[in-house]
Amino acid sequence: MQRQHLLLLNALQRHEAHVRTLRRLGYRRRIVAVVLVALHERLHELRRYQLRLVTQLFGDRMIVANATGCSSIYGGNLPTTPWAKNKDGRGPAWANSLFEDNAEFGLGMRLTIDKHTEMAREMVQAMRSTVGEHLADSLLNAEQSDESGIHDQRQRVASLKEVLRKLGTQESLNLASIADNLVKRSVWIMGGDGWAYDIGYGGLDHVLASGRNVNILVMDTEVYSNTGGQTSKSTPRSAVAKFSAAGKPTGKKDLALLAMTYGNVYVAKVAMGSNDTQCIRAFLEAEAHDGPSIIIAYSHCIAHGINMAKGMTNQKMAVDTGYWPIFRYNPASAAKGENPFKLDCKPPKLPLREFTALETRFKMLEKSRPDRAKELAALAQEDVTVRWKVYEHLAADNGAAKSAESTTH
Repeated sequence: MQRQHLLLLNALQRHEAHVRTLRRLGYRRRIVAVVLVALHERLHELRRYQLRLVTQLFGDRMIVANATGCSSIYGGNLPTTPWAKNKDGRGPAWANSLFEDNAEFGLGMRLTIDKHTEMAREMVQAMRSTVGEHLADSLLNAEQSDESGIHDQRQRVASLKEVLRKLGTQESLNLASIADNLVKRSVWIMGGDGWAYDIGYGGLDHVLASGRNVNILVMDTEVYSNTGGQTSKSTPRSAVAKFSAAGKPTGKKDLALLAMTYGNVYVAKVAMGSNDTQCIRAFLEAEAHDGPSIIIAYSHCIAHGINMAKGMTNQKMAVDTGYWPIFRYNPASAAKGENPFKLDCKPPKLPLREFTALETRFKMLEKSRPDRAKELAALAQEDVTVRWKVYEHLAADNGAAKSAESTTH
């Protein structure tokens, strides 16, 4: 992964050289603009690896509610767009909403899809004798828990549409207009920590409590990145950000732990730079879960004061020092009598300072206020120790199992 990023940076430098050459040669502004668009698209690839992953996995049936922020800027930077379709013409349906209502916006998408699916199923049932009992039963009882099942259901829907086209009645036209809803749709509600931890948290909590089948992806940069790097409730203790010039004195809100208290929510914390296999597994499990899911993904950011080419290295160090433990909480395991909580990393093997020394957001306080920096650093290390003990307890055979049992009964 690190090698890919270095190759990408070299490609960016070559693109910039091409742009300068085109301008010197007097090419028209529009042609230069096309090259610049390609350059910017490649640049954003450094930051949207989670989005690229989720679209590669589920993009052909994906519907996205995107909170305003960095992800909506590079996701909807018209007239260009990084969202694409496959050779069959299928791709994500994307829409942007505000900080304060994005979770509700995505829930509305889920409710609409569910209603259309319910209507389509009722109409298939009513037209059983007309469309064929075997086809009707196959459509209504289809198993769509994996890609193979979804592919087979698409074939059945295509057969249904052909039958309806030949019938040509008003009833058949009505069913044809919503028949695609018989295929499983994947609803994703996305945004940064400013949305998920702060301004939109009330709505996000409401959506988690709804029990509906939605997937939430939080790209956690630990600051309001798009508006200039202001402190959020995700900002860790001792980090310097706008509104926390003397270092944030309080700890980071544990959004994952809050979500786990519901018992029926799939929860994961991931860091692709540390364990890409765990990250992919979390996305697959979250989407397969028939209920709410939330994935909190560590997202390195220019606001951290780092060399962005080494972002994945920083992610690995964040996990190795215990700053960002990675884990999965899967209610399906509890249903089988197993512990739903699984820690996917080893205990911290390095002190926190090994990670904070890599990032200007922590180092700058040492220069401006060294005594305060030392005090907050000690508290931040204690935060890491306490948090690990909590997660270690949950990962014990009885810890999380009893917790899940108490929240589901």
